[in-house]
Amino acid sequence: MINNEKIAVIIPCYKVSKHIKNVVLSIPKFVDNIIIIDDKCPENSGDISSELNSEKLIILYHDKNKGVGAATITGYKKAIEIGCNILVKVDGDEQMDTSKIHELIEPILTKRAGYTKGNRFHDFKALKKMPKTRLLGNSFLSFFVKGASGYWNIMDPTNGFTAISSQTISQIDINALDKRYFFEIDILILLNISNIKIVDLPISAIYNNETSNLSVRHSILTFPFKIVKGLFYRLFFKYYIYNFNMASIYLLLGIPLVMFGVLFGIYRWSMAIIYNVENTAGTIMLVALPIILGVQFLLQAIQIDIRDSYDK
Repeated sequence: MINNEKIAVIIPCYKVSKHIKNVVLSIPKFVDNIIIIDDKCPENSGDISSELNSEKLIILYHDKNKGVGAATITGYKKAIEIGCNILVKVDGDEQMDTSKIHELIEPILTKRAGYTKGNRFHDFKALKKMPKTRLLGNSFLSFFVKGASGYWNIMDPTNGFTAISSQTISQIDINALDKRYFFEIDILILLNISNIKIVDLPISAIYNNETSNLSVRHSILTFPFKIVKGLFYRLFFKYYIYNFNMASIYLLLGIPLVMFGVLFGIYRWSMAIIYNVENTAGTIMLVALPIILGVQFLLQAIQIDIRDSYDK
C-alpha cells in the first residue's frame, strides 16, 4: 500500500509466455495484488505465471479469446471486488517500464487525476526504436482521437500503460467499453463525458523486437468508423444530455449549415454538368455562404471543447 491505498496491477495475457514471468517479477513490492487474465492464450501464459507461486498473484481464465479490452475489464472487476483502490494496467510483453508505476499512480494518489496514462512520444531516442509503422500510425491516430475523446492535451492515445482509481471506474459503464484494441481510446471518450481529469506522463516504452498481436489492416478498416461513432456519442451526451452551452448551439448551427452547403453544391454541380449550364453567382453564394458560416460555428465549438480539456 501507499497512503493506505490498495494497489493492483492488471496484466491481460495473450501469446506472452516468453515474457510474463519477467513482467510479474518486475512489479514493485508496494503493489498489493497482481491480477493476470489468461485470455484463452494458446501458449498457456496463465499456467506459466502460476509457477511463480506468489501470494500476490491472482490468475483468471477466459474460456474463449475475448480481446485485450475484455481481459482488462475482467481484471478491473476482480480488483474492485477484492477492495483495490488504484488499478494499473500493464501489458505482458515487457514493453512497459514497471519501475515507473509509482510515477504513474502519483497523480491519483494526490487526487490530481482520476486516470493517468503513459506517453511514449516524449523521448526521441526511444522513438527511434519504435517500429516505423506503429510510430506513424500512432502519430496520425493521435490527432483524430484528440477530437473524438475531447482530450486535446494528450498524445499517444493507444498507450496501454495506464492507471485508474476505483472511484473513477464507478463513474463510467466499463461494460460498454470496446472489448478489443480500441479499448484505450474508448475509455478516454467515456472519461471525458464524465469530466474526469487525465494526466499524460512521459514514460518510454521498451522495444526488443516483440511481435504485436494487433492487426494493422484490421485497425485501418475499423478504427475510423469507431472514432467517428465515439465523437458523435461524446458530443451528444456531453453537450446535449449532461450539459448545454454555447458549444451546443454552435454545433446545432454549424453541422446543418455545412451539410446543406455541401449537398446543395454537389446537386447544383451535377445539374450543371448534366445540362451543360453555368450556375449563377447567386447559386454559388447560396452554396458558399452556409459552408463558410457553418465552418466558423464549428471552429468556435472546437475552441470551447479544447479550452474545456485544458481547464480540467
